[in-house]
Amino acid sequence: MKLLLDFLPILLFFGTFKYAGANSQQAADFATEHFGFLVLGGNVGPQEAPVLLATVVVILATLAQVAWIVARGRKVDVMLWVSLALVVVLGGATIWFHSETFIKWKPSVLYWVMGMSLWLSQLLFRKNLLRLLLGEQLQLPDAVWQRLNGAWVGFFGVMGLLNLWVAYSFSTDTWVNFKLFGGIGLMLLFTLAQGLYLSRYLPDESATKDKSRTGAQ
Repeated sequence: MKLLLDFLPILLFFGTFKYAGANSQQAADFATEHFGFLVLGGNVGPQEAPVLLATVVVILATLAQVAWIVARGRKVDVMLWVSLALVVVLGGATIWFHSETFIKWKPSVLYWVMGMSLWLSQLLFRKNLLRLLLGEQLQLPDAVWQRLNGAWVGFFGVMGLLNLWVAYSFSTDTWVNFKLFGGIGLMLLFTLAQGLYLSRYLPDESATKDKSRTGAQ
């Protein structure tokens, strides 16, 4: 459920963009009629409508995501607050200025904020955020926690650069596809690789069971 909630704004952005792109004139008329007051000049063209409507949807979806968590009495993650601030500011600029450039920067800035948080927490405060989050579930040597933290810092840095490369080198349609399939896919692959690396440091369940049986005897 949480995983679906986390990815829901991206899925809605993708779906809205694709549907509006396939019905660009109707999308432009709808955007002009209902959201023209948010746009500089008050008029939305067929080429601008898909990304503009998708941006409106992702802003509303992220707001709803935060509201749902708060309504259930749960704590909103810091990164979700950061994501909300970025999507409102950069998404709002995309809508007002008719420019998709601003919303294209949002994933990169978010990646870099996450990477910088991991790096600066370790550098300035000697705190490994990954260890604070996962330390109760994983018992790892200090050196492994350091490598794990560094790997994620590097991954977020590369993902931010990769997002901008796709955004400026290819069409907006390609960038939207990458945002959903490429971004999430690479994240899952990297997480899987991390799991395989960490598996060598996890205790052998069979050995643990044998040890407990021997102790009981």
